[in-house]
Amino acid sequence: METLELKEEKKQYSLDTVDKATLKKWYHLMILGRKLDEKAPNYLKQALGWSYHAPYAGHDAIQLAIGQIFDRNTDHLFPYYRDMLTAISAGLSAEEIILNGISKATDLASGGRHMSNHFAKPQWNIHNVSSATGNHTLHATGVGRAMKKYNHKGVAISSQGESSVSEGYVYEAINGASNEKLPVIFVFQDNGYGISVPKKDQTANRKAADNFRGFKNLRIIHCDGKDIFSSMNAMYEAKKHAIENEEPVIVHASCVRIGSHSNSDRHELYRDEVELHCVKAHDPLGKFTTLLLRDGIFKEEELKEIEQDVDKTVSAAHKKALKAPNPDPASIYDFVIPEPYAPAKYPDGTHEEQGEKKKFIQALNETLKAEFRHNPDTYIWGQDIANKDKGGIFNVTKGMQQEFGRERVFNAPIAEDYIIGTANGMSRFNKKIRIVIEGAEFADYFWPAMEQFVEMTHDYWRSNGAFSPNVTIRLASGGYIGGGLYHSQTIEGAMATFPGIRIVYPSFADDAAGLLRTSMRSEGPTLFLEPKAMYNAKEAETVIPDDFEVPFGKARVRREGKDLSIITYGNTTHFSLKVADKIAQETGKEIEVVDIRSLIPLDKESILASVKKTNRVLVVHEDKVFGGFGGELAAIIAEEAFHLLDAPLRRVGSTFTPVGFNTILEKAILPGEDRIMKAAKELLDF
Repeated sequence: METLELKEEKKQYSLDTVDKATLKKWYHLMILGRKLDEKAPNYLKQALGWSYHAPYAGHDAIQLAIGQIFDRNTDHLFPYYRDMLTAISAGLSAEEIILNGISKATDLASGGRHMSNHFAKPQWNIHNVSSATGNHTLHATGVGRAMKKYNHKGVAISSQGESSVSEGYVYEAINGASNEKLPVIFVFQDNGYGISVPKKDQTANRKAADNFRGFKNLRIIHCDGKDIFSSMNAMYEAKKHAIENEEPVIVHASCVRIGSHSNSDRHELYRDEVELHCVKAHDPLGKFTTLLLRDGIFKEEELKEIEQDVDKTVSAAHKKALKAPNPDPASIYDFVIPEPYAPAKYPDGTHEEQGEKKKFIQALNETLKAEFRHNPDTYIWGQDIANKDKGGIFNVTKGMQQEFGRERVFNAPIAEDYIIGTANGMSRFNKKIRIVIEGAEFADYFWPAMEQFVEMTHDYWRSNGAFSPNVTIRLASGGYIGGGLYHSQTIEGAMATFPGIRIVYPSFADDAAGLLRTSMRSEGPTLFLEPKAMYNAKEAETVIPDDFEVPFGKARVRREGKDLSIITYGNTTHFSLKVADKIAQETGKEIEVVDIRSLIPLDKESILASVKKTNRVLVVHEDKVFGGFGGELAAIIAEEAFHLLDAPLRRVGSTFTPVGFNTILEKAILPGEDRIMKAAKELLDF
């Protein structure tokens, strides 16, 4: 690691080396940015929009430099909410900035779906980022990984304020980028405050970049973010170093924040008049103007002419933007999730039961390998998945690294945010890329990745259809293994509350193979939950045809019946089938078992058809009854088929407790045959 304080002799940009035309362009961009920065609050006052605005004044120099160094043909840029001038310097027009600010349908970033001041232009690789500050560092790192794997000569640039560096995923991103030696530039725009929280409450180091001083394969460059030439030199050197050495660079730019954090912040409540006077005295635009005049490069009349030209540009842009259409309320259902791959060979996800049966774990392993052969742009990573002959803690990925190599099958740090965030980022590089990740060793350990999961679910909607991560998130889920806390719980009830994610939960080997293939061939994210108790279970073994496919949103009737419908999925499908067989032997009553296998999208039609057939319903799943996904199933049936019911609708699931380690406790908590049998008999006797 090297820390570089830029010295005069190392500078490549200065008044002596930059021609007048370039200086004029820079001044024009800075004036344009400042005019829009100062105009933004007026839109709010007139109730026209820009309900969120974070003024950038004081960050002018570093933001100009970021945009000037960015190459839309080779680089990827992840600006943060204060990066208005960065976006303008990178090429966005005044009209495009205003369209974003007033949330018009023609806003390139999101069509009015995302907050104002989140500037983007996807066709130029200027990405739409989240309001969760700093989390795009992981996406930039993922893009950097793709650049390295595809021998692409460019950089990913991530920009943020210094306070957001306190977030854990920023450390994960920089740790991963340095470990993998990726061409990523992390720009810290340091204005001394995180809203009202001073820097001293964020970090012991005066400069946040110094927190990373011990990282290997990482260069740190400090610059004056208020000075154009210092900033240009820093960004030029950072890009040159990142490309030539294939390793990340931090650019720490010292700035000032002239205004409040945002239009909802009153900085006079925590900043005194002396401080406010000092920051205004360090205004980068004022300093640059003085420099141009003092050295006789421009006359006052020339600069005034540039300013008048900018005023005309802003006025014209304002008029055009106001006439632009507003978003259509009916469009809210557009771009929730992309259309999935449509199975052609097995359109209904069923097949003949002839041939050799295979285990659930074998189905996963063989399908992963088949799809890796099918698409050479497929990758997989996770914790503990690729070390010698081991393939994950359950050996699902056994033999994959040996066949497909370390470039496509590799281990990730024990950092769930990093695993999912870099998958999101890498998939941004090219639409043909397909990524499978083991999001955590057990579903219970997935919670540290929740912010990146949420991010992934609304990327497609938030970007107005411009981007959706093509990622399959595999998680070993559920109990019945004596695992206790963090090894026995199922999480689909919580995950199903987020629009924009497909969720599947197969019970048998054939469905595991078919749904995995469909997931990996589809655009958009899929949460693939695997009942780990079934990995090697005899009852989950099935015949699996070659290239078997299962469509999303298509339930499967695993047992026909006319007296009671059990709606289920996952581990409890097998308990339900055993209960149905026992009741048939004991009473002659025939229970229909509907394995929904796909939670989102849900095959509501098949569920309601079964209810119409039997007039009695028992919803069974492994998750807790209270707050579990079964509540949604029950609500749908109650709302749409209440008139068909001859008995109260019942649910069976786990108790509203964590899962205990001792098998006696586990049995008392998780649903089993006895609990399902009791409920089924009561419904049949009602």
